[in-house]
Amino acid sequence: MRIVVALGGNALLRRGEPMTADNQRANIRIATEQIAKIHPGNELVIAHGNGPQVGLLSLQAAAYTSVSPYPLDVLGAETEGMIGYIIEQELGNLLDFEVPFATLLTQVEVDANDPAFKHPTKPIGPVYSKEEAEKLAAEKGWTIAPDGDKYRRVVASPLPKRIFEIRPIKWLLEKSAIVICAGGGGIPTMYGEDGKLKGIEAVIDKDLCSSLLASQLDADLLVIATDVNAAFIDYGKPTQKAIGQAHPDDMEKLGFAAGSMGPKVQAACEFARRTGKTAVIGSLSDIEAIVQGTAGTRISTATPGITYL
Repeated sequence: MRIVVALGGNALLRRGEPMTADNQRANIRIATEQIAKIHPGNELVIAHGNGPQVGLLSLQAAAYTSVSPYPLDVLGAETEGMIGYIIEQELGNLLDFEVPFATLLTQVEVDANDPAFKHPTKPIGPVYSKEEAEKLAAEKGWTIAPDGDKYRRVVASPLPKRIFEIRPIKWLLEKSAIVICAGGGGIPTMYGEDGKLKGIEAVIDKDLCSSLLASQLDADLLVIATDVNAAFIDYGKPTQKAIGQAHPDDMEKLGFAAGSMGPKVQAACEFARRTGKTAVIGSLSDIEAIVQGTAGTRISTATPGITYL
């Protein structure tokens, strides 16, 4: 099978954990131990989040006042390289020496008229207390929003329209390479009035970009790996129930929160509709079982309705 695995932020950095290189490597090692189990007989493409990493680089850049801070698209490119390097190394230490790897900087086109630019919603960077966040917002012109009992910077999250490197990704897969790409939803770009491509201050949702990526690669399975073992209704309440299988039409009627499970459900539903294949939302620690069909919330057009675990 050709499988696209979208690693959630918890695969790189757990909530509240210091953003040290050692912590990120330790978390990536846990993810790669699972991914290594599904490599035999399959073609693998790995996408990942990068919100905390971009936020950290942004803060570090702001501390160096001799030059203007680098824009988000450049920071996104930097983190794609950094995270891809660690994934390659940790996964390479688990697989046969002859397995080839490639980390690809991935530019993704967005529409300049996307309404998301008027309503920033995508959190990036570390969490802050309300007082810290308000101070930073005043100093740097940020938009901030609540994130649980903390606050984070938010930026526009336009929809992905085109993945420019889709052809080289396919070429690499044809040569049996494991490809790490579309990190953080890809590097957001658009064409200016002069007809030239340029980067922009935005963050594309990683799961929506992974869905587009999986569709354009004709993937057999999209795995959206997160920190819960399924999508739930009434999550966190005594009445919560885990969804085992669902048709996209029925899944979307449940109204998942935009700031958490919503984009994952939207991404899974879009992939299922575009391709007629299956997308699964589940735990990072269950990736092997997800591929075997025994774990996670499976979304496809094959069966109407919803069943619960």
